[in-house]
Amino acid sequence: MLEWMAAAGVFGSVTFTLLALREGKNEQNLFQERILRALGQIESQPEEIKSLRERIVRPLLHKLAANLARVAPRGQRVKTEANLSAAGLSGQWGSVEWQGLRYALGVALALILVLIVGLEHKSLFWRIEMGAAGFLLGYLFPESWLKAKANERQKAIINCLPDVLDLLTVSVEAGLGFDAALLKVVEKQRGVLAEEFLRVLQEIKMGRPRREALRDLSRRNQVEDLSNVVASLVQADQLGISIGGVLRNQAAQIRQKHRQRAEEKAQKAPVKMMIPLVFFVFPGIFIIILGPAVIQILQMFRSQ
Repeated sequence: MLEWMAAAGVFGSVTFTLLALREGKNEQNLFQERILRALGQIESQPEEIKSLRERIVRPLLHKLAANLARVAPRGQRVKTEANLSAAGLSGQWGSVEWQGLRYALGVALALILVLIVGLEHKSLFWRIEMGAAGFLLGYLFPESWLKAKANERQKAIINCLPDVLDLLTVSVEAGLGFDAALLKVVEKQRGVLAEEFLRVLQEIKMGRPRREALRDLSRRNQVEDLSNVVASLVQADQLGISIGGVLRNQAAQIRQKHRQRAEEKAQKAPVKMMIPLVFFVFPGIFIIILGPAVIQILQMFRSQ
């Protein structure tokens, strides 16, 4: 009976979780859809043609996590929102829904392990232990994946930021306004930063002040270099300083930081190479060089 209940729980939890992941939309598509709906260019979807996730899965995840979030510390919700924003999923998942997904994955993995252990007729203590381990693994894995995605996205922004600033500088110094220069970057560049600038332009077109849109860009991505650029642009806008000169100085500083980071990595490389050299390369070299001599010495002692 326990095996059948665990199997039913596994099927329900796994199906529920897969539907939550499968029905997800890209953040950029969601944002553009909301912009167009706010501008009246598309009509709101009637309830009967909305996706399964919008009608069933997300409300269930939200309700589940909302009940569990009452006992969770408030700092955890703030941290989850920051990680979702840095990973580019803030428009797709809320912090409460993400917590619900983590609980669902933890329960699914716990039931799977309990079912596997139950089929092998293990003791009750062993089943409880494996269930607890499965829940912890399923609960912690989404957060690890989220941090990895956020780090990958931040690295992509750091790598393309100097080229984007160069294009912005050339466009502004050629006579374009800052908004027109951002549009030129969106047209010519591809990647995370171009999508973020497109979002800034869309917010400005909706009537949001440029300073607030840029500050929100900085808070959303949590990249130090981008935050410095945004702070300089906002200050230049407030004081009436030439944006072209600010962009050129920021591009030079960021390229200097890139060179310093590359030099730092190069200096760390010899230290990191010592571990494989000592434990894997040197033993093989010693065996090849000293092996024949050791064999000859042993043969000499045996012959005597």
